[in-house]
Amino acid sequence: MPASSYVIRRAPILLGGAIYGVYRKFSYDIEVDTIFFRLRASGVGKRTSLGDSVAMASRLTEKTVGEVRIQGFSLAGEETVIVLPDLNVAFDIGRAPREAVHVDHICLSHGHMDHSAGIAYYFSQRNFQGINNGCALVHHKLVRPLEDLMQVWGRIEGHVSPFRFIGVDEGEDFTVHRGLVIRPFRVRHPGPTLGFSIIEVRKKLKPEYADLSGQQIVELKKQNIPVENRLEIPRVAYCADSALGNYLEHDFVRNAEVLLVECTFIDEDHLERARKGQHTHLRDFPELMGRVRSPNVVLFHLTRRTGIRESKRMLEQVLPKTDLERITVLMDRPRRSMRSESGQQE
Repeated sequence: MPASSYVIRRAPILLGGAIYGVYRKFSYDIEVDTIFFRLRASGVGKRTSLGDSVAMASRLTEKTVGEVRIQGFSLAGEETVIVLPDLNVAFDIGRAPREAVHVDHICLSHGHMDHSAGIAYYFSQRNFQGINNGCALVHHKLVRPLEDLMQVWGRIEGHVSPFRFIGVDEGEDFTVHRGLVIRPFRVRHPGPTLGFSIIEVRKKLKPEYADLSGQQIVELKKQNIPVENRLEIPRVAYCADSALGNYLEHDFVRNAEVLLVECTFIDEDHLERARKGQHTHLRDFPELMGRVRSPNVVLFHLTRRTGIRESKRMLEQVLPKTDLERITVLMDRPRRSMRSESGQQE
């Protein structure tokens, strides 16, 4: 076939493809703009480009539990990151979602990849975006390996991003600010592993000084006489990956307003795997719920082996209603519903 004939025969096809391409581009722009305006209407962010508008939709689930706002994603073996934006703290880093990048304090429980993979990216992104003063609290034994990791990434990337790893262990509080501390505690999991409790600290005048004037109290303080009692209010405790242990006896864990506990294994035939891997099994929850006083217990680190609906059904079989009312499943979120052309849910 002559080349000219081939071009003539292909012309309708080429023209149709071009028209379809314009249609797809036009449709894409409408879809992006629709997403953007919906996000703007809900008060999320400011548009800078089409890509930014799409990226604003988060894969993290958000819940308010008690008075604590939680943003998180957690599937065992895949990723765990739990952000407390109002407290400026995150538990573990997962793959460093944007919500975690803007938090100044990362509490890294242990070195398993599904919890720690994004730590280098966290510091790199903060450097790229001009965000200072980020730090990661890690077990003392992980400080050197993580510093080595940053140097390796520096050789790959061409420069070393600024970073700060702070070694901690049980009994070594870290002060976020005057009224908030992070308290690490040891849990039961292979390798150096820590849980963390976020504690609000208040000072309350001792009753015997209640009738004194402000000036009199100042004079007592000048004499180094303690006039206040320290009041600790555990806001959130994160037990990381762990089997049940004595850490549940800590008042700053069992009395936390919100207690985050894992539940990796649900099925009865996985009990032995839970014991070997030092994880929590569904069968452990009657004991766990009896040992803690937290009004809000959040389950994370479930697996894809057992769906959320089935996991909740099995919880109902082992726990009384009073305990079930205290439990929230982190990844339990509304299903996406299909909509008909009329806009009504099917």
